Formats: sequence, C-alpha cells, structure tokens
Amino acid sequence: MPPISPEKLRELQANPEAVRNICILAHVDHGKTSLSDCLLASNGIISQKLAGKVRYLDSREDEQIRGITMESSAISLYFKTLLHNSADGSSTVKEHLINLIDSPGHIDFSSEVSTASRLCDGALVLVDAVEGVCSQTVTVLRQAYLENIKPVLVINKIDRLITELKLTPYEAYIHMMKLLEKVNAVTGSFFASQRMEEEITDGQEEMDDQDLYFSPESNNVIFASAIDGWGFTVQQFAVLYEKKLGMNRSVLEKVLWGDYYYDAKNKKVLTNKSLKGRNLKPIFVQFVLESIWTVYDCTVIDRDLEKAERVVKTLGIKVLPRDLRSKDTRGLLATIFNQWLPLSTSVLITVLNKLPSPIVAQHSRIPTILESAPGSELLDPALRTAMENCDSQGPVSAFVSKMIAIPEDDLPRPVSGTVGGDIRERVRKAREAANKAQTQAQDDDSVTKPSNSLSAMLAELNMKEQYPPETKKEALIGFSRLYSGTLKVGQELYVLGPKYNPLYPEKHVSKCTITDLYLLMGRELISLDSVPCGNVVGIGGLEGAVLKSGTLVSVPGGVNLAGVNLASQPIVRVALEPEHPSQLPQLEKGLKLLNQADPCVQIIVQETGEHVILTAGELHLERCLKDLRERFAGIEIHSSKPIVPYRESIVRAAEMNPPKNSELPRGTVIASVAGLQILIRLVVRPLPSEVTSFLEQHRTSIHAFLTQRKVSKTETAETESVADAGGGAVSGATVEEEDTFITEKLLTMEEFKKELAAKFSEYLKEGWTDVVDKISIFGPKNVGPNILIDNTSGGFSKHLFSGTDENLKTPFSDSISAAFQLATAAGPLCAEPMQGVGVLIESIDVKSDKSSVDGDEDGKGNDEGDIGNLISRSSGQILTSVREAIRQGFLDWSPRILLAMYQVEIQAPSEVLGRVYSVIAQRRGRIVSEEMKEGTPFFSIKAVIPVVESFGLSEDIRKRSSGAASPQLIFAGFEMLDEDPFWIPTTEEELEDLGEFADKENIAKKYVDAIRRRKGLFVEEKLVKNAEKQRTLKK
Repeated sequence: MPPISPEKLRELQANPEAVRNICILAHVDHGKTSLSDCLLASNGIISQKLAGKVRYLDSREDEQIRGITMESSAISLYFKTLLHNSADGSSTVKEHLINLIDSPGHIDFSSEVSTASRLCDGALVLVDAVEGVCSQTVTVLRQAYLENIKPVLVINKIDRLITELKLTPYEAYIHMMKLLEKVNAVTGSFFASQRMEEEITDGQEEMDDQDLYFSPESNNVIFASAIDGWGFTVQQFAVLYEKKLGMNRSVLEKVLWGDYYYDAKNKKVLTNKSLKGRNLKPIFVQFVLESIWTVYDCTVIDRDLEKAERVVKTLGIKVLPRDLRSKDTRGLLATIFNQWLPLSTSVLITVLNKLPSPIVAQHSRIPTILESAPGSELLDPALRTAMENCDSQGPVSAFVSKMIAIPEDDLPRPVSGTVGGDIRERVRKAREAANKAQTQAQDDDSVTKPSNSLSAMLAELNMKEQYPPETKKEALIGFSRLYSGTLKVGQELYVLGPKYNPLYPEKHVSKCTITDLYLLMGRELISLDSVPCGNVVGIGGLEGAVLKSGTLVSVPGGVNLAGVNLASQPIVRVALEPEHPSQLPQLEKGLKLLNQADPCVQIIVQETGEHVILTAGELHLERCLKDLRERFAGIEIHSSKPIVPYRESIVRAAEMNPPKNSELPRGTVIASVAGLQILIRLVVRPLPSEVTSFLEQHRTSIHAFLTQRKVSKTETAETESVADAGGGAVSGATVEEEDTFITEKLLTMEEFKKELAAKFSEYLKEGWTDVVDKISIFGPKNVGPNILIDNTSGGFSKHLFSGTDENLKTPFSDSISAAFQLATAAGPLCAEPMQGVGVLIESIDVKSDKSSVDGDEDGKGNDEGDIGNLISRSSGQILTSVREAIRQGFLDWSPRILLAMYQVEIQAPSEVLGRVYSVIAQRRGRIVSEEMKEGTPFFSIKAVIPVVESFGLSEDIRKRSSGAASPQLIFAGFEMLDEDPFWIPTTEEELEDLGEFADKENIAKKYVDAIRRRKGLFVEEKLVKNAEKQRTLKK
C-alpha cells in the first residue's frame, strides 16, 4: 500500500462520516495485539509475514518480554471501499479513517480500558474460542454496555480448535454456538439488571433488547484466527456461494448460521422438521468450516502437496510454486488465507457497516454521558447542541482521558511529504544513532585501562554523586477525544478539573494554550495544525493544567466529562526512597511525572516525609518502579515490601471477656474532661451486617448528597475542616478505597434514608429503634460504614436527615464529630479504619460551681458564661477523651480484623489441578468453585485469597504447573477473619493442644502484630523464651 500523505489524513479527519473510533477489548492473551498487527499490515506499516508476531503496538520493552499489553495505544488506519451501483453499473470509491485503540487485558490495567472506551464509539470484543468467556471478558462487555458503545464480537483463535483440541467441523460448530450463547447471556444479564433497577411498571414502555445480542446472521460476529491472519463473516461466504447455490444473498446470510441444512438433490434449504431422519450437516459446517479444516489438513496437520495444489486451484487464488514447496507450513497457510479470507478486510468492512460514525454515535451517546455529569442542566445549550450533532463550527468540547509521557527527543517536528516516509526516515536515524553508540562504547572499552589508584576511584565516585546522569526530558501529551468544534495550535481553552461543578463555576477551572496537536500512530507521532471534531488526538501544552484527566472547552460554563471515575482504586502500596539521600529531589520529580502519566497510580507523602506509591496490583507496581528507575527519576530506588489495607470491626461473639467496667453495660464508656467537670457517656455497638454492607455500597451516594447539602460557604469550610481533621492525622496509616468497584446507582437523600430505615427495621429487637433520624455523621472521612448517633435528650449536634435541627449545633458538636472521625479512621488494634461500628452519645453532663446540666434545655438556668469558657478551654481535651472512649468501647466487644481479598480465576488442565490447589492452600486461600469447560480439557477454578498472601502467586503457580496455569487476580472487597486476636487458651484441653499462648494457631494476632510492628506501634512480645534454654532475640 502506498504511503499516506498528511494532507489525505487531514482531508479524512474533516469528514466525520468517514471516521470510525474503535477500541479492541478482551481478556488477557485473547489476541488483541495480534489482531491489530493484521490491521496494521493492511496499511503497509508492518510486513504481512510479521503480523501477529511483531506486536507493533506493544512499544514498551517489558510488554514485548512478557507478551502482554500494559498501556493502551492508538493508531490511525486508512481503508477504502469500492461500492457498485447495480442500477447503472458504476462504481464509487469511498475512503475512511479508522482510529484504533488497543487496550490491555490484564486486570491490573483495567483503568486503561476505561480511558480507551470513553474515547471510542464502537468496540471489537475478542473471545478466545478455547478459553471462552473469562472474568475480564465480562468486565469489558459491562464497560461497553455502560458507555453505550456498540460492540462487534470476534471469536478468535479458532485454529486452536483444529490443531490443539482436534475437533471435527461439527464439534467446533456446536462449541462456538455454546460460546455465543454464553456471551449473549452475559450481555442479557446487564440489560435485565438495568431494567430491574428502573423498576418497570406495566404502564411503562418496554425496551427492545434485540440489538444488544450478537448474531452471525446480523453480521456483528467475526470468526477469526489472528495469528494465521484470516477471518470472515457470514456475509462474505454468502457472496462466495450465492451464484454456486443459486440463492439470493440476503436469504443465504440468514441460513448460513443456525440449524439449517442444504439438500443438494433438490437444491433446497431444510430446517430440523424437514430432515425426516436424513443425516445432513448444517450449512455452516458443510460450506464454511469443512473448507477451512481442509486447508489446515493439507498444510499444517498432514502435509500433502498435491491436495494443497487442488485446494489453491479450487479457491481460485495464486500461490507461487516455491511457496507450495516451502517447508514453512505456517507460511503457506498464511499465504493461502491472506488471499482467500484476509482478516483485515473482514474486520474493517464490519467496522464500517456495523459501528457508527461520530455523528451517529454522539447523537445517542452524548445525552447519556451528560446525564451522569454533575450539573449538566446548567450546560450552555449551544455547546450541548454542538456536542450532540458533532458540529465542527461550534464551540470546542474535548475530553482528556489520560496523559501520556513521551521523551522530548521523540516528539516530531512539523512534517511535510508522506507519513510512511517520515516514519522510515526516523527509523533510519535511530538505527544510525544506535550503531554509533555501540561503536563508541567498544572504542571506550578498548582504550580504558583499569586503575588501581584508590584516590582515582574515590574521585570518580564523587564526580558521579555530584553530577548524576541526566534523564531524558519527558513531555506530557493529552490522550483526547474531540466532541465538538475544531482544535487549532495556539488556541486558548478552559480546563475543567475532575472536581469541577457548574454550581461553583470559579472553582477547579484554569486556562491553557494548545502548543501542539498530534496524530497518534502507535510508537510515532505526526504533527497537525488543526483537528476537527469526531477524532482522537494527542494534545500538547496541557502539562500543569491537567493532572490525570479533564475537560477542555472554549466557552465558560462547560460540562465536567471527567467527573465520573471509572477506574478501580489502587489497593497495593509501597514506600520509596532513593539509594542516595541527595537524590531525593529527583525522586520527587519522577513521582510527579508518574502521577500524571499513569491514570491509576496514586502518590502520598506521609507526615513523616515518606513517599508512598499506590498501585492496582503486583504487575502494575513492577511497571511503575521500572518507569521511575529508567525514565522519570533516572536513579536507583529502594522500595519497601508491598503493604495492603486492612479493616477493624467488632462482633457479638458467644464467648467474650466480661465488660471492662462491671457497673456499666457492655460497650458503655464515660469520658471525663477537665477534672470531671464534663462527663460524656457513650455506647459503642456493632452495626448489623446488612447495614454495614449497605453503607459500603453507597459511599458515592452519601458523598453526593453531603455535597449538595452544603448550602453556604461557611458550612462548606466547617465540613472540610472536620474531614481534614479526620483524614490528615492518619494519612500515613490508611488507604481509603472510596469508589472501589462501586457500580450502584446514586440515591437521593430521601431514597437513602428510606432504604437505611428499612435495613434497621429488621433489627428492632436489638435496640435499633428510631436510629436514622438521629444520625449525626458517617465516618471515616464523612462517608465510611460507621455511624455517630445523637441519643441525648435534647441533642448535641444537628442531624443529617432532619432539616429542622440546624439550631441543635452546640459547642460540643465539632469536637465530638472530629473525635469520631479520628477514632474510626485509626482503630485500636493496628491503626486501620473501622467498619460496622455504631457510636451512640447517650448524655453530656457539664458541671460548674453552681449546678449541673445535661447539655440541653436544663442548662439554660446556669451561668452560661462560665460553662462556655469551660467548654472552649477544654475542646482539645474533649476530642482526645472521646476518641479514647470510642476505642475503649470498641475493645469491650470481640474485635475482628478484615482482610483485603482477591478473587482468583485460574484455567488449568486436569494434570496440574492438584499442584494449583496446594499453592492456594499454602497461601490461606480457599476454593470457591471448579467446573470443567465443556468441549475442552481445561478446568475453570475460582478461589479467594488474602491480598497480603498473594504476592508472587502468579510466578509460583506458573512454576508449579510448568506454565500450564496462570491466575487472574480481581479485588473482591474485605472479608472478616473470624478469630479474636486477643484470644488465648484457657481450658486444659486448649492449653495442652495449643500451648500457653497459641502463637501458631492465632493467625489474626500474627497479622495484627505484623501491622503494628511495621507502623512502629507497641507490640507485646516476650524476648526471653524457655527459661531452661535462655535466648535473647533482637528487637
């Protein structure tokens, strides 16, 4: 294919009807990058023989080594079609520009999938024909459904059914039919759950879900083998066979898939009912699969030169005699299929016919996107209309999904000529530079002589420390989708941050100037002067204005397209420090760059000055550390062992120690302040499990209506100060996953109150009566699964769900609320956040020289000035005393620790099942389910394992199974370890079996002690063991 000129690309970009924005979504190792290679080969970017092997879009070295994609990459493809007019016999050539984004399939990089899907209008969803529907397949199908992206299904790796499983064509047909049913069942479940949420009544109009499902006769299913370079749709075979069978093409498309049979004698299509006992094969098996099986049989499975020549002649294709005689059977196979059923043709034609252009897609998608954005009703009508109609003359609106870090040396200068020529020229220069560097290194080695002088070595070391090697400067480019208007270099735009709300138009808004525009071509960038709407583009000049994601608009009063966080929050963290303390500024600079360039990573600087990095998983952590060492910081970095979050809770156990204070009920504590002049009585109780789960699921709803409830700026400042007091003091001790895997719809305050009251109503016998109206605040960070309840007779604070309690705010409210936030953010076991704890303030007694008051109406007759001075002087003591009282009440119950858990999905053959089970058991995991995939020798195993025990699991399983099994780890929330960390043996049997302290059996105590030791908290342990053999252990 001839090189494409930039003028041709600009011409295609200006016509939105000719543009398609698509992404490739799939589970890991299902063939996404191999498929994209085949599409690149059709544009002449790589050789056809290297397609599926070079993995062009995996531009990172570690991506090539591991064989998996870690970062989403974009590339623009040119494709033209020839349309025949049957009326006058004329032909019309139509040219198209396809913006393709290849996304990762590993669960650690699911944030990259989120960024890719928001930029696109359509998706190619790949499913491995052997492995079938996997965990990430369900995730990407859900992502496409929620984003209102139209998908096309690609059943990939059909060659494995032939070469590995050795299925007959009919068995493969049954296998693929069942696979298709499973994919459609997943899609149908999304539709059904959405309809249940909306609670359809008989009077409401039913939605048609026919367009949601994949069906070969609808031409939205492609059968393919990306590694061998072939693929087809039912429509293609209908064109091939319409003349041979003498049937109408449209009729043939409908009967090529399904239980339809061809009667060659009568030249009729029969159904099951018309068979009458005859043993006929389905049309799809007879005319499609048997032909493909024949090609494999004569080339790869059982090499037969004469049969191969007959097949080539029958198919009407040209294959050189040297290719037929070649010993490279895979090469011959690829040559035949590239001419008969080229994958790129079937995929690109299906994309053009079944996936919408930006004009069509935005008309249906933009209203859905705007509904989920905060304050969309305040959007400028002109901007809304321009976005829905994809108007290039309207105001600019663009969504920046993530920032990409690229070395400045790799940025292109303004080009002229051809795209292919520019890429080839840059490759040639890079090759020359590499050869020159290698020659120079060899010359230096031959000249340099070893020096034995100590002073020379020290001088060289000092020079290295004083002048560290400079790292390449990195430029940040915004990976963006333009919804309306036209972007031009030098244009000044408004940048709306992810926290922007149209209700406060002055906040989280800045300005920036576009310095560069780039067409993304995988590893290469091509400079552009302007880009019209409907395209995916790289934008320069956003450094410092956009952190991770944002919205660009040309008029004030835009909509926040980056407000919905689709990525899961990171769960694994490590502390970092440079090898040499003098290199700390370089580390800080590198962390700043990494924070901008990675959409999922988070950076925290603790109060101690320690730098902590939070990542999505072990592989993500490894990639971040590699980037820091080699690109962003350019220094050697030491990292701590991975740290994972925990939770603390309490339960009502059958065997508990007696209450600390025998005169008070369990969990009741009286906090005394200022020499017994202020007495605060509170009760700590475990919340019902259903209430805790409900609060955990609806964190975002709590945050939403708390934000709306801030009426005045004064209230806003007060609320934020309380939140800061609760969060800042423990920022180094906790990791808060506020939006982790929250897929529930947002509830209004009234809906939330109603559902919460319904949950509490099931536990009236346990004393949870009239609780909802007395709720003062949630915690920690105002949105956690713990509740502060005002149970005083007159009230000490305003109530969350009551609009008439504004006057109830007393001098105690801020101190008690802040104490509650601090106590729930760092529990007494190991300073981890609490979960499922209710704190009831029973009474507040204030004593002066003259009288006593209950903190309510009875106090009006006292000397208010003396009491006010007493409370103001004691506010700090109130905070610390109430916090300690909550912790004491917590320990009055049976405490529990909650472990962060991974759901593990493993596909393994039966021979290695025992080894996989032993690895899971050694790491304190448990098997949830095991089922054999029908038609394959593989078992699908589901297990759960603590995150703290999961590090090194993938490598361990691969070693033990000799590479036959590989796990996928998905964060599955927190699970209680039902064991009291303070339990010690008491009965004679327990003492005899477990010893005096049961150290080997109490796993909860091991976890708690390990966390406390890591945080520098006091750990009660004996340094002298066994008096007969005394041994002093180091601390």
